[in-house]
This record gives sequence, structure tokens and C-alpha cells, in this order.
Amino acid sequence: MSRQEAGPLDGERVLIALGGNAMTAPDGSAAPDAQRAAVEAAMEHVADLVAAGARVALTHGNGPQVGNLLIKNQLAADVVPPVPLDWCGAQTQATVGVLIMNALARALAARGADRPVTVVVTRTLVDAADPAFADPVKPIGRYFPQAEAERFMALGQQWRSYGPRGWRRVVASPEPLEILDADAAALLLDAGHVVVAAGGGGVPVVRGEDGVLRGVEAVVDKDLAAALLARRLGAATLVIATDVEHVLVGYGTPRERPLRRTTARELRTLAAAGHFAGGSMGPKVTAACRFVERGGRRAAITSLDRITDAVRGEAGTIVHPGERCG
Repeated sequence: MSRQEAGPLDGERVLIALGGNAMTAPDGSAAPDAQRAAVEAAMEHVADLVAAGARVALTHGNGPQVGNLLIKNQLAADVVPPVPLDWCGAQTQATVGVLIMNALARALAARGADRPVTVVVTRTLVDAADPAFADPVKPIGRYFPQAEAERFMALGQQWRSYGPRGWRRVVASPEPLEILDADAAALLLDAGHVVVAAGGGGVPVVRGEDGVLRGVEAVVDKDLAAALLARRLGAATLVIATDVEHVLVGYGTPRERPLRRTTARELRTLAAAGHFAGGSMGPKVTAACRFVERGGRRAAITSLDRITDAVRGEAGTIVHPGERCG
């Protein structure tokens, strides 16, 4: 580890991508009090990083929050029209954003490190011709009986049977192409704000032939969007905060081992060999690789309580662009 890695973080630009575990109770509860408590606990760790001198931007998941809105859609469908999925994404950016603003402001004040905290409602451009739209496979919301699924399929939604557990709605998860409101986030970061942007991967939009943007029924992977946002903000480090301290190779086998320092090339080789599940660690690994391959200094995948150490290169799985570091 270099002297620079061990020292203060003055001016270091860091983007932290918060996983769903930072937004809900340990049992997965997304009740308001549970969400508030989880965000407050998460912001204690973020405040430590800001107090250490880093310039921090945040993004976050929104799966449980969107799931709650979708249930409200379904329960109230006979009373008020269901709102589209892009609207749900925008609503959760604001809801989670306010929780973060309040909790982080308190945690920073307790450390004598007052900073303005600002949320940017953020759109993410996707391609209307992305193959994901032709074969939606991303499940969202809860399991429901077939009769309830058929009710919403009649309204144009796509649902899929998951056997005895029931039916779930499925939507497209297209590749993020551009974080459209990143310039606003960058200006705020330059001005000393802690910025929250691209929550839930950003509100997905496509550009029509007339140049007009419109929302689409899709979800964007927040880790892949985070890699794009980090580069647009000039971040040196991308930290993907999850519920484990390291990426594990051979997970669940006698050969299971933690990865500590690695490269994008090694990670991609391991991914191709099937070491990382597509619905969990896979997108995180891909995002880390993309970030360092496109100019980022390093990416880290680690638990929320180790994010400051990870920025210093002292904890988690540290991904470098060059040769393997051992």
C-alpha cells in the first residue's frame, strides 16, 4: 500500500453505490421506520468518509421502494389509474433522497463536518432498440396468484410464472448509455455539496426520432449506472457497498476464497467461468471492471462499514486497471 493510500483523503472524489441492504432492515422490511433506521445507520459510515476529506457522491438502489409502489398500484387499480414504472423510479429517488439528506446532515453535524447535501432527480438514457425490451426478464414486485397476474396482463404488463411461488411482473433492464443529468450533479460536487444522483439506476428514458425524451417501462441496474456516473463526475474511486466485505470466488464450495486485490482482466475471466451470479454479484463485478477499464483509478466492492478503508485501499475487493497486485 502506498503512502498516499494511507493518508488523508482531501479532495479525493468518490462515488458510493449503496445496495438495498443500506435502505431496508436486516430482515428486508421496507416499512417507513425500518427504512429510516437503515439509512441513518448507513449515513454514519458515509459521514466518516466525508469527514476524512473525500468529496462524495452517492447513488442507491430502490427495489423494495418500487416494489411497495407497485403493490399500491395494484391494490388501487380500480380506484385510480396505475402510474408507469418510470414515475415510480422518480418518486423513489425523491423519497430515498430525502431520507439520505436528513440522516447525512445530522451525521455530518455531529462530526463538525457540515456540508450541504443535495439530491438530483436523474434520468438515464437507454436505447429503444436494446434487445432487453424484446425479452423482459427482470422480475419486480411481489409474487401474486395467476388470476391477479392475468388482471394486469390485460392492461399490457408482462408477467411470468415462477412455479409454486406464484407470478411476478417482468420488465426490461436495458444497458445504461448516458446519465443525462450528470452535469448538474458535477456542478454541485464542484461547489462542495455531497450529491445524491441516479437513484435506482436513474429514471430510464429513450430519445424519439423527434429528439424528445420519454420514460419507458424498464429498470436500469444501479451498479452499471454508477460506473457511468462515476466517470462523468471525475471520481477517482468507485465503491460498491454491499453486504459482504469481499467478492468471493468459488462461493459455497470448499474452494471458496475472498478476492482482495485484483484486476479487471482477472475478474472478467472469473466471471466468464461462472463465479458470480447474474442477479447479485455479477453486475457489481461488471461495473467495477468498466469503471477501471475506462479510466477510473480503482474500484472497490465491500461492506458498508468498510467504505472509508476501501477508499484507502485497505479493505474489500480492490480492482485496479493494470497488472494484478497480489
